[in-house]
Amino acid sequence: MTELELQRHMERVSLQFFQKRFQHQARFNQRLRTTGGRYLLQSHDIEMNPRYLENFGLDYFIGIMKHELCHYHLHLEGKGYQHRDADFRALLAKVDAPRFCQAIPTTQKMHRYTCLSCQTEFLRKRRFDVKKYRCGRCNGRLAYKNEELVNR
Repeated sequence: MTELELQRHMERVSLQFFQKRFQHQARFNQRLRTTGGRYLLQSHDIEMNPRYLENFGLDYFIGIMKHELCHYHLHLEGKGYQHRDADFRALLAKVDAPRFCQAIPTTQKMHRYTCLSCQTEFLRKRRFDVKKYRCGRCNGRLAYKNEELVNR
């Protein structure tokens, strides 16, 4: 989806669910990590995370658009636009928009270690020197097994 298509979708969703025009800019922001979208209070623009479109599809992405448009329209009307406000929660329920979006599944590099005495295995993000550390259960010596990718 291009930025022009995103703008058209945002305008269409605004008219369909809110019966109001979206008169500002909608754009993608690749740097968003943990959020599906963001409403900017100063410029009234909306930034969307393109990875949510790639990972969850257009229907879920439209739900995020509706959520951001709730912030947008309530802020312009001078009503409560924050997540904790009753106006915001009521409008979310009216347009059937999600309050929060789910996390994008990611893979992370992990290191597997084994205790040579009790055979306990555990994963760590960082690799460490097995000569300097011992098992927390039995105080046995540790051995590095391998590096693997884990879905988180």
